[in-house]
Amino acid sequence: MSNPQFRIPNPGSQRIDARFAQLKAANRTGLIPFVTAGDPSPDHAVALMHALVAAGADLIELGVPFSDPMADGPVIQHASERAIARGVGLGDVLGWVAGFRQRDTQTPVVLMGYLNPIEIHGYERFAGEAVAAGVDGVLVVDCPLEESAVLAPLRAAGLRQILLAAPTTAPERLAKLCEAAEGFLYYVSFAGITGAARLSTTDIAARVAELRGRSAAPVAVGFGVRDAQSAKAIAGFADAVVIGSALVERLDGAASEAEIAERVQAFLPPIRAALDAR
Repeated sequence: MSNPQFRIPNPGSQRIDARFAQLKAANRTGLIPFVTAGDPSPDHAVALMHALVAAGADLIELGVPFSDPMADGPVIQHASERAIARGVGLGDVLGWVAGFRQRDTQTPVVLMGYLNPIEIHGYERFAGEAVAAGVDGVLVVDCPLEESAVLAPLRAAGLRQILLAAPTTAPERLAKLCEAAEGFLYYVSFAGITGAARLSTTDIAARVAELRGRSAAPVAVGFGVRDAQSAKAIAGFADAVVIGSALVERLDGAASEAEIAERVQAFLPPIRAALDAR
């Protein structure tokens, strides 16, 4: 029986569900790029989001800069540090999503981050502002399933809480995650931080097959996906792939809207093509 805590009627956006339904109908694997909000330039944050969509993104994972991350590797840590040094805060991130929605009402946007900024902002206030801005879901790294009652105002407002599973997740806990998952289930491909360069596709395939067999939610695989080859390997068994550190690293130092778009166009389309050619 479904956990009622996670089955609150969703009065808000259905963009995540609609996008995965479209991907399934077209037999395509979703591409979810991750970027840190405000990096490489707060002035071009909205333009970067549009550039990602133009280059083949199906969903966007937007990282909320935070000073004390626990899952992010050095590349994303440094991106957060740069954004924070430029004064980027949660309010700015919500404003950029709202700006993005002026032109794009279809591409789902998930905010990835940590509990502290949301708690400081206020759960109900954040929920209302995020939905109004056009955010579709939240992935809160340091709020595990067992503590997720604190995020009830977000789910009640219509935001999807994206849950994480890992190779080290115990079977009984995995069953609870699969039952509670909405939007999509994010599978961390190995026990470690973002950006590490090691993937065992055989192990990942077996684990993802288990997740897909037990959960109604699509499964996206992230951590360690760095290029077209690794993305294509994952595409054979996942509903979507998430690519973050390699993209964030490629964007580092881009100083203009044109340069940002150029770097995105040089990086993402080969990955999109590899996913479509699987």
